[in-house]
Amino acid sequence: MNIKMDIQIVNTILYCEKWQETVAFYKNTLKLPETSSLGWFVEFELNRTSRLSIADASKTSVGSSAGKGITITMKVDDIETACAFLRENGLKDATVKEHAWGSKVIYFSDPEGNRLEFWL
Repeated sequence: MNIKMDIQIVNTILYCEKWQETVAFYKNTLKLPETSSLGWFVEFELNRTSRLSIADASKTSVGSSAGKGITITMKVDDIETACAFLRENGLKDATVKEHAWGSKVIYFSDPEGNRLEFWL
């Protein structure tokens, strides 16, 4: 028997103590489109098949990781444009760096301390 699952959408959920600030960051700084909101849970669209959700940890049974051990990586088609976008939207220290394996990367953190990486 060779059964396959058909995964249609992937969603990562970040449980946050700084919920309002983190939601505002993804909405206003990264300008991600909001797909749903439940008052304590907001889902953002990263692309057609990927989502990133921000949950208020005080309203759930799952605690915040406070950014420890989490890196959200997103491949972009133009790293310089991504850097200009981030700077224009409030991340004035955004810089493109060369990674050891030859990629170009931009590192920054959201208000909860979760590390984000844009790369090409």
